[in-house]
Amino acid sequence: MQWMVQQKNYTGKYVAFRQPFERRNMRETTSTDDADHNHIRSGLLLAIGGTALFALKSIFIKFAYQYGVDTTTLLTLRMLIALPFYLAMLWWLLRKPDARKLPVPRALAAVFGLGFMGYYLASWLDMEALNHISAQLERLTLYTYPVMTTLLGWFFLRETITRRVVLALVFTYGGVLLLYWRESMAAGSNTGLGVALVVASALTFSAYVIMSKGMIGKLGSRLFTSLAMLSSTVFILVHFAATHSLTDLLINQAAWVWAFLLGFVSTVLPSFMVSEAIARLGAAKTSIVGTAGPVFTILLAVLLLGEPFGWFHLAGMLLVMYGVSLLGK
Repeated sequence: MQWMVQQKNYTGKYVAFRQPFERRNMRETTSTDDADHNHIRSGLLLAIGGTALFALKSIFIKFAYQYGVDTTTLLTLRMLIALPFYLAMLWWLLRKPDARKLPVPRALAAVFGLGFMGYYLASWLDMEALNHISAQLERLTLYTYPVMTTLLGWFFLRETITRRVVLALVFTYGGVLLLYWRESMAAGSNTGLGVALVVASALTFSAYVIMSKGMIGKLGSRLFTSLAMLSSTVFILVHFAATHSLTDLLINQAAWVWAFLLGFVSTVLPSFMVSEAIARLGAAKTSIVGTAGPVFTILLAVLLLGEPFGWFHLAGMLLVMYGVSLLGK
């Protein structure tokens, strides 16, 4: 009987001692879970917001073209508006205590070459295409670049082509051809030129993605992107100086509004938002959110630009999106 009392007393003291610790540990665990949940939720919101803002790019370009702005002038204004923000990012990155040094001249030249491909040439070809085709067809055609990246990896890097990749190729370009056929019946021969320009843009950007992987690993994504964007600005300024006069930048006030929205809302903001989303969610989950991009663009093109949308458009969109999703799996 005495043993039972002592055991009870000991057990009672043990429980009384452990209870506050367990409650504190529970509070810490709950706080950590809430922080992780908020981190993921904010990353998801950033990914959705960045995707939606980037989807506005084609819409802003189409509106600017209505005021007689040509492709080179609009791209020049876009990069000039974005320039201060990328300069500020580069300055901040280089002043961090753990900052990476600028690459050696040879590596810097490689970054400039990649900037030429990914943010100047690919952008110019894509924007020029919007003079000839709808925003819907442009967005879906450009969206096939992951398939091109896979094919280029197979051709140059001897990466394996699986049955899934072949199916992705069939579905994506089947959807593009369906929408191309429908639009060419209504719009005429310029549709072929527009699609060719977007395909060239997607092919150029795919080559940029493959060739930039090693450099991004050495410099980090934000430093590399800042340098590549700055280099593309140099190239478009050279292009503009060779083909235009300075007075061509004095465009209509309404066109300036669309140029600013293109440069800030659809270039600077989504680039930083998507980068932060990748940091919080990871590249795979962020890319899944990015699959909604064509849907955003098509909805906006129908609502804001008055572009037609029927069963052919829906079928083409679903085919392209399903084909690209096969690569994600």
